[in-house]
Amino acid sequence: METYLVGGAVRDKLLNLKVKDRDWVVVGGSPQEMEKLGYRAVGKDFPVFLHPETHEEYALARTERKTAPGYSGFAFNAAPNVTLEEDLRRRDLTINAMAETAEGKLIDPYNGAEDLRNGTLRHVSSAFAEDPVRILRVARFAARFAPWGFKVADDTNSLMGEMVENGEVDALVAERVWAETQRALAEGTPSRFFEVLRGCGALAKIFPEIDALFGVPQPQKHHPEKDTGIHVMMVLDQAARLSQDTQVRFAALTHDLGKATTPEKEWPRHIAHEQRSAALVKELCQRFRVPKDYRELAVATARYHTHCHRATELKPSTLLNTLLALDAFRKPERLEQFLLACEADARGRKDKENDAYPQANVFRRALTAAQAVDAGEIAATGLAGEKMKQELFRQRSEAIKNVL
Repeated sequence: METYLVGGAVRDKLLNLKVKDRDWVVVGGSPQEMEKLGYRAVGKDFPVFLHPETHEEYALARTERKTAPGYSGFAFNAAPNVTLEEDLRRRDLTINAMAETAEGKLIDPYNGAEDLRNGTLRHVSSAFAEDPVRILRVARFAARFAPWGFKVADDTNSLMGEMVENGEVDALVAERVWAETQRALAEGTPSRFFEVLRGCGALAKIFPEIDALFGVPQPQKHHPEKDTGIHVMMVLDQAARLSQDTQVRFAALTHDLGKATTPEKEWPRHIAHEQRSAALVKELCQRFRVPKDYRELAVATARYHTHCHRATELKPSTLLNTLLALDAFRKPERLEQFLLACEADARGRKDKENDAYPQANVFRRALTAAQAVDAGEIAATGLAGEKMKQELFRQRSEAIKNVL
């Protein structure tokens, strides 16, 4: 048996990045031999084993054969005669199809190191087209390596476009789409994920609500960048600049979905887009089974982000109603997430990227003032039920008015 370090660990070493996970390929081995050496079998679809001490994953070298549509329709061959080159050939990108010997010698049959130097995301072989998840992975790697200027190779982009036209993307299941999207949102330049998907036509299939934003104009007075799709990508990257929280980034991404449903005769204005945006966010989250905490923040941001922008103009009662809608009294951290998403929206405009956002402090001061109202004292006066609720609202509104 021969063992090789493979994939992302080799790639990241060449990029002088910290290696987080190390994966290994075993050539010439069998499941029986692995278990005899103390490795624990964990693979369901193909032979993968955990090292008895490091618990790192060791997979037997394998080839794949497409048997059905989608990403799960594969048959695997992990016989001892499968070579390292055959195993690497089934991988998605050349930069992920490199290996290293125990002595540190690079094995690079598909020129991954050259593509790494040139900043190119290129598929290894035509087998790429057999797995639609790879389109999402390419887009995610583009988001990760955007600081190095990585681009998708023209032939790879064309191949992804053919996969979209052939309906391979239609076989993607909700859980896989969300898993890759969530990981992409955590990258340094998440907008690249959606730009790459749009470049091959996959965005219209997977996220039609986002794709529809491109080409929709906005008032130039408030949006020098004009195009709503461009604005949303700018907002997403501003959210990434302001916060590591992927919930905030998701809220930033989806806050303006309703603008795509504005009748053209009303362009470039988007009256009541907030309500339409919130409804579309709910539909998108249901389709991809987005977790509840992501959904709640995104819906609230879509519905109330313009309230935040106009914080200094709002009546105390409107401020209070917004805080209640955000559940800010029970979840003050939700308010902070909301304010970050709104700040990203304000900054996600041409030449506004470094502007201050004083509106956030208006909401913070309003919450602090309202929290200072003692509900116990009101209850002690004998009020209860709806009258108690009304008096608490009145006193909180008055407190907000006084502090602002």
